[in-house]
Amino acid sequence: MNKQQVLAQEMLEFIDKNPCAYHVIENVKNELEKNGFVQLSEKECWDLEAGTAYYVIRNDASLIAFRGIENVQNGIKIIAAHSDSPSFKIKENPEMKTEGYVKLNVEKYGGMIMSTWLDRGLSVAGRVFVKEQTTKEKGNAEGIACKLVNIDRTLLVIPNLAIHMNRDINKGMEYNPQTDMLPLFTKEISELKLKDIIAEQIGVAVDDILSMDLYLYNRDKGMLFGAENEFVAAPRLDDQQCVFATMKAFCDESTKTETKSCQMIAIFDNEEVGSCSMQGADSTFLESVLLRIKETQGLNEQEYQSILAKSFLLSADNSHALHPNHPEKNDPTNKNVLNGGIVLKFQANQKYTTDAKSAAYIKNLCLENDLSCQSYYNKSDIAGGSTLGNIAISHVSISGADVGCPQLAMHSALETAGVYDTYDMVELMKACLL
Repeated sequence: MNKQQVLAQEMLEFIDKNPCAYHVIENVKNELEKNGFVQLSEKECWDLEAGTAYYVIRNDASLIAFRGIENVQNGIKIIAAHSDSPSFKIKENPEMKTEGYVKLNVEKYGGMIMSTWLDRGLSVAGRVFVKEQTTKEKGNAEGIACKLVNIDRTLLVIPNLAIHMNRDINKGMEYNPQTDMLPLFTKEISELKLKDIIAEQIGVAVDDILSMDLYLYNRDKGMLFGAENEFVAAPRLDDQQCVFATMKAFCDESTKTETKSCQMIAIFDNEEVGSCSMQGADSTFLESVLLRIKETQGLNEQEYQSILAKSFLLSADNSHALHPNHPEKNDPTNKNVLNGGIVLKFQANQKYTTDAKSAAYIKNLCLENDLSCQSYYNKSDIAGGSTLGNIAISHVSISGADVGCPQLAMHSALETAGVYDTYDMVELMKACLL
């Protein structure tokens, strides 16, 4: 394998470890700690030291890390991505008995292509809050502990309706999430509940479970494919491909040693549902961290605003590639393809934050580092998506650009991208952090 394929395979291993946003943050945290980062708590006042790298986690699903506060006067270079992907969230009391079967009651999280979740091996992952008798002795007055869970086996399937019972299914079907998308769990005579399996998995009594945030996830393993293994298919490429690239760039030895500014990464939850949460890009999280840095460095308001004016945010979220079977869906003059390089995203109504100035900066970085760059615009008669860049900088006014790796079948249970684009994204991020 060449270096791009090796990196793509490493990315697939990363995605396989991260069935949901909570696991993304846990694994990013572990990687940061291997690289010497120190955890901060929002519940405490911060005393930041020059030469020390830090990270802080909000609500188990978002993370901000930074280093180089001694260089903050030169500005802050920020890379942002998101930890969540479209899925189905399990409701409380989920078991539904019907005609000999037990299904689980779920609701949509984000805008997935529902049909792609049918007839696949699925399982359950998320976080669980439990009563813990010893936590009061550890200083946790609530007596509550959070545990991550991943049922690492195929537990569920959402079965399709046979074509003999719906002859029009190949003409297109409108799926109802309350009736068509409920996963098969067990037989009706079984007394087993999902909570029993969760309790066994995390080693607690069923009665000690207080609440759960649980999601379905696709068990398919990511793979390289194509005549020359030039493509990659995996669940959750949007946006774990960019999260992986962010971590590779941020933890690269050259990035750590050559910086002349303060470096920061921000991985937000809830982008797929609009970012309006306490841990989303539309929250106080980024602004709060920046203000704490300001306070600990003794900066006055004018100095702080001067730093923001020197700063830059690179928002990294995957982009739509031209579809080989439906080229008519793309803009007629701006067509990006898999393995065609980094995608720079534009939108007149500011769903993407790129403007001519920030685009020139990114294009110049690509030229200086021999990286391919392509432009994306929504076709003017098709409403496109949005991402976190414009939302984040509405709270903290700094220059920014939206980029992504091109992909097909965005929000499918199995998405497709190019092997070579991850490498280019890592290299751009490294250049952007310096």
